[in-house]
Amino acid sequence: MTTSPARPVWTAVLCWLTVLLEGYDLVALGATIPTLLKSGYLGFTAAGATAVATVSLVGVAVGAACLGPLTDRFGRRGMLIGSVLLFSLFTLLTPLAPNVAAFGIFRFVAGLGLGACMPVALTVMSENLPARRRASASTFTMTGYHVGAVLTSILALYAKDDWHLLFYGGGIVGLLAVPLMWWKLPESAAYLASRQDAAAERVGLRDLLGARFRRISIAVWTGSFMGLLLVYGLNTWLPQLMRTAGYPISTSITLLLVLNIGAVLGLVLAGTIADRFGIRPIARIWFGAGAVLLAALSLKIGNAFVLNAVVLLTGVFVFSAQVLIYGYVAQAFPAQARGTALGLTSAVGRLGSILGPFVTGALVTAGVAYPWGFYFFAVVAAFGLLAVLMLRGEARAPSALTTV
Repeated sequence: MTTSPARPVWTAVLCWLTVLLEGYDLVALGATIPTLLKSGYLGFTAAGATAVATVSLVGVAVGAACLGPLTDRFGRRGMLIGSVLLFSLFTLLTPLAPNVAAFGIFRFVAGLGLGACMPVALTVMSENLPARRRASASTFTMTGYHVGAVLTSILALYAKDDWHLLFYGGGIVGLLAVPLMWWKLPESAAYLASRQDAAAERVGLRDLLGARFRRISIAVWTGSFMGLLLVYGLNTWLPQLMRTAGYPISTSITLLLVLNIGAVLGLVLAGTIADRFGIRPIARIWFGAGAVLLAALSLKIGNAFVLNAVVLLTGVFVFSAQVLIYGYVAQAFPAQARGTALGLTSAVGRLGSILGPFVTGALVTAGVAYPWGFYFFAVVAAFGLLAVLMLRGEARAPSALTTV
C-alpha cells in the first residue's frame, strides 16, 4: 500500500494511538501492583511483582531489537499492525492467568508486541514530517504514551480492586484499532523511496558501530538507557515509593496521574523548543533539570500543593528528555537505516527499563526504597546528561546517503 497525500492525518492519529496503548499498558501494571500485593492475588509478593515487571520489559526489549531491522527490510505498516495485534491478544489474557508464572509469560509475549510499537510508530512519524520538525514529530507522538498513562491512572482510581478491568480495556481497544490501521495506515513514503532507489547506499546493523555512526550510536544508546530507566522505574514503582514514604495509597496513585500530566506538557514544550533551538542543547537542560527534581523528591513534602507541583515538573522534564533522543536519532540516520537505528536505540533503552523497576523493586523489598529510590533516579538522570554531552552539534543524516 502506498502513501496518499490525503492520509497524513490518519498516519499521525494511528501512530499516536499505538504509542498510547504502550503508555496505558505500562501504568496498568504499575497501578495494579499495590492491589496485587495488598490482596496477595495468586500469591503475589514484592519479589514476584518485580519478576513480572522485569520479564514484561525483557519482552519489550526483545521486540524492539528484532522488529526494528525487519521494518527496514519488509516495511513499516505490516510490522506495526502485527505488533498491535500480538500485544492486544495477550493483554486480554493476562487477567486469566492461573498463577504468577503464567501471568509473567502473558506479560512477556504482550511485551514482544509492545516493543515494536514505539520505534516503528516514531519511524513512521519522523518520515511523515519535514526533517526540521523531527523533534516535535517524536515528542508529539510520545504524548500518546503519557495520555495513555493518564487514562490508566484515572481508571485505576475508579477500578480500585477490580484491576483486571484495566487489562481488558487495553486489549479491547488494541483489537479495535487493528482493522482501522489495516484500512487507513499507508506504507511510509520514505521507506518506499529507499527501496526503489537502487543507487542508494545500504546501511546495515554493523554500520551503526562503524566510524561514521559509532559516537552517535553509543551516545544515543546511553541516553536512551538512562531515559527509559527513569520512565519505567517511575511509572512502575512511584505509587509504591510514595506509600513507603508515608503517603496514602490514593495520594500515591494521584501523583502517578500528575507525573504523566506533566509528561504530556513537557513533550509538547520540549519538541517545540527543540525544533527552534536544536535537540542537543534542550536535551541537556531537560536531563539536568530532571536530576535536580528527582533529588528534591527524596525530601518529605508536607504541603500537598508543593508536592504536586514538584511531581508535575518532574514529569515535564524527566520523561521528555528521553524522547528528544529519538528525535536526534531520526535526524542522524538515513531512511534505509532509520528503523534499525530507532529500534536498537529503543532496545538498548529497554535494558534500562528492565533495570529501573528491578533495582527499585529490590529497594522496596529491602525496605529502603524511600529515599534511596529517588537518589538512584537522580544519579541516572545525571548520567543521561553526560550522554547528551557526548553528542557534537546537531544531528544531520550524511548527504552521501539517501534521506527523506
